[in-house]
Amino acid sequence: MGTRSFSAQRRRWTQRLTALLCALTMSAAPGRALEEPPEELPALKACEKRLCMMVMEKSEKGDDFKCDAQKTWAKSTLEGGESKGVSWGFGDARCKANIKLERADIIAALTKPKHTVRIPAQEVNCVLDREGEIKPVVIKLAPKLTFKDGKADKVWINLETIEGPADVKSTIWTAAKLEDSLGIFHRPMIKSINKFLYRQCPKRYGPGAEAKADKKADPKDKAKAKPPSSPAKDSTAQTPAKATEAAATTPPAAKAAASAP
Repeated sequence: MGTRSFSAQRRRWTQRLTALLCALTMSAAPGRALEEPPEELPALKACEKRLCMMVMEKSEKGDDFKCDAQKTWAKSTLEGGESKGVSWGFGDARCKANIKLERADIIAALTKPKHTVRIPAQEVNCVLDREGEIKPVVIKLAPKLTFKDGKADKVWINLETIEGPADVKSTIWTAAKLEDSLGIFHRPMIKSINKFLYRQCPKRYGPGAEAKADKKADPKDKAKAKPPSSPAKDSTAQTPAKATEAAATTPPAAKAAASAP
């Protein structure tokens, strides 16, 4: 196989694997597949806020991080890179996971010169549309992250087991193993983690976040608070000053005519 052909093949694999890992790691991209439950987004936001507050406060006192997370993706979201050669091959998907992180691990990762976070094996329960049928997929993974000077430096997915249709298993297993061995999308994943920790958390939940939210008043509230319009002025009415001026300039004959019975 020629160098050009190998490069093209690797590029196609990179594109496919990027889309798959975004789904596997519960990407924040919006999804509306499988009738996304109305409580899904608020629950994700609540988990995000708890983690962000822990990250920003860096307090060793308090509970560990726990979150029952669920994320739904539309097929169109998973096929976002199809024009560049990415082929998802399946339909809509939804995943649930009970995420647990020790507070001590989080604080150490952010404050020590070097620290490794070993996340206990997490079971991710998914369902996806495969040829018109909803199929269950169960994934077990134990991610590992190394931090250097408070920032994520390396990450491994560490996929342990996967149960589901053979073609789904093969696709996700290959994607995860290639990432861990070759690090094809290692840099984008690290960049996303650090962006979340140091840009998104302060922006959304930092000291100035509430003040900014208050400034964005609801248009309906603005309409309610708008003072009633002043009544239209009678164009024929005159102010006392104008009336005095008019009386002073009225000819005597006109005044006499006006006062006549």
